[in-house]
Amino acid sequence: MLTVTVRRARRRFKQPSRQDWLTTAVIGALTVPMAFVARDDGKVTDTLGWVLLAAMVLLTAWRRLYPLGALLALAPIQGLYHFLDNAPTAPVVASVVILYSLAVAGPRRRTFVVVPALLVLTLTMMMNVNVHQGLELVRTSGWILACTLLGEAVRVHRNYVGAIVERAERAERTREETAARRVAEERLRIARDLHDLLAHSITLIGIQTSVAAHVLNADPARLDRDTLAQALDGIADTCREARGELKRTLEVLRAEEDSGPPPGLGGLADLVRAAESAGATASLVVAADGEVPPAVGAAAYRIVQQGLTNAVQHAGPAVGVQVSVRLDEASSALLVDVVDEGSPAGDTATDRPPGFGLVGMRERARSVGGTVVAGPRADGPGFAVRAVLPCTGAAEPAGLDMGELAHD
Repeated sequence: MLTVTVRRARRRFKQPSRQDWLTTAVIGALTVPMAFVARDDGKVTDTLGWVLLAAMVLLTAWRRLYPLGALLALAPIQGLYHFLDNAPTAPVVASVVILYSLAVAGPRRRTFVVVPALLVLTLTMMMNVNVHQGLELVRTSGWILACTLLGEAVRVHRNYVGAIVERAERAERTREETAARRVAEERLRIARDLHDLLAHSITLIGIQTSVAAHVLNADPARLDRDTLAQALDGIADTCREARGELKRTLEVLRAEEDSGPPPGLGGLADLVRAAESAGATASLVVAADGEVPPAVGAAAYRIVQQGLTNAVQHAGPAVGVQVSVRLDEASSALLVDVVDEGSPAGDTATDRPPGFGLVGMRERARSVGGTVVAGPRADGPGFAVRAVLPCTGAAEPAGLDMGELAHD
């Protein structure tokens, strides 16, 4: 039980390090010769003086752990030492080191309150006990103040250097976090690009291949060569466009500088033609005469691409799709609408299984501060998608509902 109590006490009170004990040994080595110096009256340090001097030297081992406690313990011991008329210069080294450690530890207010108060108290006591030693202490008080100011200067310098190092480390962490965030954002963007590209291209290729197979199997004796050639040409065009977009995406991954501009509103006509080559009836209206940022144009392109893909995939190759892209000058927002007429078989839009398409469209819009509203049409069969993409940070217009969306 006693051993456990001792261990807990050791953990509670910090112990001096090896460096502290080495410093204390050096201070003791410098103090011993000064204690042998005789006074003017021939008196040297007595036995009790040596004990008090050893106690003052040992206090320096705790100067960094408990600077104020070491100084407060030093004051009465040193006062008793001088009261016994021992060698006055012997405790100088230990006193200077403890004062310096107190100033270095800070804070400044404590240093400039405690040191002058102890100095005044010591001077008062010494003048009442021994006028000669009191005058000697007055003469040496300049060194005490100089040592205190030196410790304060060192403390300020250390704090300054520490602040610089902390700012540098914080800046480094910020750079690393920014780089990691940019990498994550770039990976997400590339994942969305690949999803949109592959989903759109593979869907169109699959439908065009089905058309070609149907032409071959429907009536081999009366082969419709024009329809078959059109389907195969559509497959080739889709593959060519997919290969081009895939190349641009891979160039970004390889960090090549000349990766070309991002897709924008100028590429919407190609998307509509690709959907038409798969058998869809598509119309495109673009009314964006104002300035559209490249990021907003790229987001609109991907949303239209995914909207056409969803329409062809879920409603069938013969679906009718209306694509409208217009710039609303009142709200400075680009309004993107993709509305299909549903499946000719009469399937409802609610039968469409959820996937990553709508999630990707919402992420596209959110990347430029916009929103996407999607759902079954209110005025008939089919599905409607509206994206509101601010060009100058404008918010989504109020009062938007699916019925209004379908009629625009």
